Amino acid sequence: MNKVNVNKLIRFFTLVLFIGTLTAFMIPQNQKKGAKWVIPEKYKKMENPYKGNKRDLKLGRMLYSKYCKSCHGSKGLGDGSKALQLKTLPGNFSTAEFQAYTDGEMYYMTAVGRDEMKGYSKKIPDEENIWAIISYLRTLKK
Repeated sequence: MNKVNVNKLIRFFTLVLFIGTLTAFMIPQNQKKGAKWVIPEKYKKMENPYKGNKRDLKLGRMLYSKYCKSCHGSKGLGDGSKALQLKTLPGNFSTAEFQAYTDGEMYYMTAVGRDEMKGYSKKIPDEENIWAIISYLRTLKK
């Protein structure tokens, strides 16, 4: 190997090491998974009255972008721009665990919330809009 290639290799590994170290300091070491949701029975049985409505799906995507994307990310992976500022990890909507929730349970999480996941019923007072977000969340499966 000639001297030029060795120098390039050294610079490359130095850069990788620098980025790795920087990333380690950016990720909060105490960020943890949130506690299990405790959802009242009445919400567990609720059904999305707008399920399958294509207009609501478009509306849900737009509302998701406005209200949810900053923490949950554009694909719902929990990697939004504000995610690292939280004490708990934002939910990953693409997981089978999340998708197993009923529509009503998702409605409760969105409208009522808890801890850092503040409820959105005041910011989004129209129930149809919250249901539209739930419809969109269903499209974020793996």
